[in-house]
Amino acid sequence: MVHATAALLAAAALFPARARAHALLAHAEPRVGSTVSTPPTAVTLTFTEPIEANFSHVEVLDAQAKPVASGAIERVQPDQLRVTVPALAPGEYTVHWAVTSVDTHQTDGRFSFTVSGP
Repeated sequence: MVHATAALLAAAALFPARARAHALLAHAEPRVGSTVSTPPTAVTLTFTEPIEANFSHVEVLDAQAKPVASGAIERVQPDQLRVTVPALAPGEYTVHWAVTSVDTHQTDGRFSFTVSGP
């Protein structure tokens, strides 16, 4: 029995299971919590693993919680989404995202950025 257990442990060490975590936000542009002087034309989100764009959602809201994002979500890279925004007036904006990773795990979150104006 000891030999069988040792053999299983050795096999596990040679062929580790590929563990996947949930797709979390790695970084965004504009950056999370940043203040930008030039209004962005798009919001780009990069995640910690590939995501399924067809089962994901990104919404950009103004200070009154009204949606400002225009256009569909674009999958830029396997782990990156972009949504186009119109010319943003000075103020604070909130980005709410909900994504499904390629291994079907769902995550969501939000962050804000500020446009300082001309």
